[in-house]
Amino acid sequence: MISALRPCVAALPKSFVARSLHSSCIRRSSGLTNILADGTPPPVLVHNITSTGHIELLNGMILPGPCIFLGGKVFLWDVPPVLSDTWGAERFQIFDVVIPKPEIMLFGTGNRTSQLPPVLRTYLRQIGIQVDIMDTRNACSTYNLLAEEGRNVAAALLPLSPSEWQRVPSSQN
Repeated sequence: MISALRPCVAALPKSFVARSLHSSCIRRSSGLTNILADGTPPPVLVHNITSTGHIELLNGMILPGPCIFLGGKVFLWDVPPVLSDTWGAERFQIFDVVIPKPEIMLFGTGNRTSQLPPVLRTYLRQIGIQVDIMDTRNACSTYNLLAEEGRNVAAALLPLSPSEWQRVPSSQN
């Protein structure tokens, strides 16, 4: 999954003006494992939104397209980069199989806040997930705050400037 991002990340300009988002601490891996911990992975934190509208994680990785933060992991989200009324429940099937389900999902709708189609709100409510809809910048900041508090939170994020994941053709062996 990460190898598919390398061409996208390499194509981004190295210099950009960025506004840091809420993050009260920087977590660095010491290479050690705490065997007494409860097994909850550390949250993925957003460092900022780049001037090109892409999401930069605290570890420096830049995500130029839609993604979902769930259970301490980032999932590349193969959806159109703009929310529309044609979206159905199949766009959120990952939440059908995850255990435990997040108590809240922050939905970042890009540069401006737009409403989730009623069918999607109903579907997410039926599977027990509360949805908060906001622009992506505020969704990232709120996600960081709730994740640092230890809340079981997810984020479904569309980029500020619409762009789709570039598909790399698989090599045939």
